[in-house]
Amino acid sequence: MGITERKQKEKEIRKNDIINAAERVFFTKGYAVATMDDVAKEAEFSKRTVYVYFNSKEQIYFEIMLRGYKLLIHSLEKDLSNQQDIHALERIKQIGHTLYTFNEQYPNYFEAIVEYETGEMDFDKGITDSSREECYKLGEKVLAILIEALAQGIEEGAIRKEIDVLDTALVLWSCTIGAFTIAKRKANYIKHYHKRESKDLIFNTFELLIRSIKS
Repeated sequence: MGITERKQKEKEIRKNDIINAAERVFFTKGYAVATMDDVAKEAEFSKRTVYVYFNSKEQIYFEIMLRGYKLLIHSLEKDLSNQQDIHALERIKQIGHTLYTFNEQYPNYFEAIVEYETGEMDFDKGITDSSREECYKLGEKVLAILIEALAQGIEEGAIRKEIDVLDTALVLWSCTIGAFTIAKRKANYIKHYHKRESKDLIFNTFELLIRSIKS
């Protein structure tokens, strides 16, 4: 390994060390409260060193969100590959169950994804063009999984043939993210006022969405 390659590898290691430290800080203290000083202290680097690699807290959080996105896509692909022979409607249900399980196992990553999906984090200061483009590609992978399942359903005759698969995939994803957001932020209200568990809202949303597209 030459000097240039070794320096590049060391740079990547330091960058990942900072992201790992930021995860611990953000996930423990909360993103809104945490500071770059906290990240630098946790990473055992000077604040100046942290700023060599990341010019803002927003940029680091975006990188953490990308990690979550990759992990989510891996979970979706793994769960669906284990059930390759299932019909389209069952495939769509499996996508919903995978999202629910992912949220339970990796709530902080899922929250980061939701923050991105419901805002304009990709246009925050310091977000590089390469990171933005990577994020868009990951988002399109999730959408492609839904589109493929919808196309399969139309071919099987299980899903209404007049629907536009892209428009429907966007609506399904948007409604699902909305259900998870409300279920988390209004969990106490839903439980104490309506006597329902927040997870019931999520699974009822899945069922209602599926019924809306069935032939």
